[in-house]
Amino acid sequence: MSRAFIKEDAGDPDELPERHQSASPNYVTPEGLAALRRQAVEWRERLAALPKDGHAAREAKRDLRYYEGRVASAIPVDPRTGPTDEARFGATVSLRGQDGQALHRTIVGQDEAEGAPDKLAWDSALALALLGAKKGDRIETDDFGGLTVEDIRYPGR
Repeated sequence: MSRAFIKEDAGDPDELPERHQSASPNYVTPEGLAALRRQAVEWRERLAALPKDGHAAREAKRDLRYYEGRVASAIPVDPRTGPTDEARFGATVSLRGQDGQALHRTIVGQDEAEGAPDKLAWDSALALALLGAKKGDRIETDDFGGLTVEDIRYPGR
């Protein structure tokens, strides 16, 4: 493409945008923090194996900055402490929908929930509706309709 078609103030066309770092508190389970640390180590190793310049190195540096930032901002929460009779961070909640459908979700950190269908980011609409709920409580959500809390468990307890 001719440079005539690129805005002068557009910056380097090969520059990668940074990965979004959430402004919300970065609560993590012990497993979530360990996973973030593993990701940072993996990106450091990938970067070390790449030629120092080039698109792949820039991408690896960007992803390494993301994971190092997530580790640095992590607020570990141990779900094995605190009350067990209500849904809190780290709880696995068993729910039943109006249609009788069973739903099981664990409330975890944002990164832990990404791509995991059985996990909810603590700041998602369903997780926020569940926080503080007790067995037998009924919650209403836009996405799932009415749900009844059937059980609350804390893995590792």
